Amino acid sequence: MRQYRVGFIGAAMIGSLAAGTAGATGATAATTNAATTRAAATYAAPTTSQTRVIAGHDAYISSTRRTYNTGQVDKLVAGRSAGETRKTYLRFNVGALPAGAKITKAELKLVTDGHAIPGTVTVSKVASTTWSEKTLTASNAPAIGAAVASVKPAAGATSVTLDLSKVVTRPGVYSFAVASSATNDVARFRSTESSTASAPGLKITTVTPPAECAVDAKLVPSCGVLWGAAAGGFTATPRDQAIQEWEATSGRTATIWHQYHRGDELFPTKAEIAMARDPEKPRILLINWKVAEGTTWAKVAAGQQNARIDRLAAHLLADYTEKFFLAPHHEPENDVIPTAGSGMTAKDYSAMYRHVVKRLQAKGVTNAVNVVAYMGNEKWMAQPWWNDLYPGDDVVDWIGLDSYVNAQPGGYHHGDFAALLDRAPTGGGTGFYEWATTRHPNEPLMIAEWGVYHSLTRPADKAAVFNTVLPELKKRPAIKAMVYFDTPRDDQGDRDISINSSPAALTAFRAVAADPIFNVKVR
Repeated sequence: MRQYRVGFIGAAMIGSLAAGTAGATGATAATTNAATTRAAATYAAPTTSQTRVIAGHDAYISSTRRTYNTGQVDKLVAGRSAGETRKTYLRFNVGALPAGAKITKAELKLVTDGHAIPGTVTVSKVASTTWSEKTLTASNAPAIGAAVASVKPAAGATSVTLDLSKVVTRPGVYSFAVASSATNDVARFRSTESSTASAPGLKITTVTPPAECAVDAKLVPSCGVLWGAAAGGFTATPRDQAIQEWEATSGRTATIWHQYHRGDELFPTKAEIAMARDPEKPRILLINWKVAEGTTWAKVAAGQQNARIDRLAAHLLADYTEKFFLAPHHEPENDVIPTAGSGMTAKDYSAMYRHVVKRLQAKGVTNAVNVVAYMGNEKWMAQPWWNDLYPGDDVVDWIGLDSYVNAQPGGYHHGDFAALLDRAPTGGGTGFYEWATTRHPNEPLMIAEWGVYHSLTRPADKAAVFNTVLPELKKRPAIKAMVYFDTPRDDQGDRDISINSSPAALTAFRAVAADPIFNVKVR
């Protein structure tokens, strides 16, 4: 969606390269199908693991044989029979956890020796952790504390499992006592002397937080996807105010903040710099610059706007050295005049882009990360000149796409998130995602603008489209950033692209924004 100009240019919809055009990849149907089902995108996700810790010490004591030690016996006993009460003591040493891991569950499992388990089995905490199975007797047994878990086994059970998660919460030494409510029988369990497989064991479940996703020198995240927005388009609301209001509405900071400039305008502005440097909510600027304002791409490429470029370079060197995304003249397709000598052919655009990037670099600008941002409308992708727009991998750091879908069933460009990326023109061909990942497999992809719209006079359910975003995104690992374009009224004045056009739409969008795939640290 273009902010520079008045006049509707059509939804910047993803299309597909028509078979047989200059942009066709030559991929076979089998290749296309395989690529569209690639592995899910990597993102920061917690790791769950389980470890079994067997008892380091286990023995039982007898109320009638007070000096009897059972530390080397192959069974453990709990209950009362023939006037004798027996209780089992267990001691576990839970070792160090992986860095950052937390115990989320701890379960004690006791395996029987084949004897039925009478009554309720209760586990109580024992404060002392220094007793030894070699010396434990009823006369020196440490005091038993409060019960922490109990279970009444089903008939025929060959083991019991008790949840000790409230007690076993971190590495350390833990002691427990096991008792049975039986008054004329005992429960008999295997001890560590019986076998390792049947020994009393704690099954410890841990969750390790995800490795932190962070950006590299080209702002490519190590995992996950950068989250961004342009807000307040075609309204009088100041853009910094609009983005902050949008963030509050959506529930997540726009890690990428999309702005638009043209001609001799210097950027970032003071307001943009302040927002980017917010210590609590750092943002990466994505700036579209219509550098050829008032002239042609060919004249820029010929050096006739070098003063304009050099002035921006001096401003950047003096006032803004943080990394930012720069998209020289985004959505160029709509401005192509294919007539030779027009100065606005696709090859003129490519030459202009290369000249701007090379000139800025020659002047010492090293913080611009360069994005070629396609409009991607299917009618343009079928043009014989479309592939000539690409400036070259040596000057392109990211490949961007501006694409929208209509939530109105039966409406033009109606579809889900997959359609936004993969819609093919009449006659078939290769979709944008396929084209980019096949022709430029080493370039990260950015959905530099995306949105879901409906007519102001015919509201439709955007929630249905928003619900498809995460499943489809995670099938496309090359996508490393996505930037929503939010406005209640577009440049034609009749399309609502806001995320909160209905309560259901906002709820669905907030669910997308909350996903951990977007947890990427940028500072």
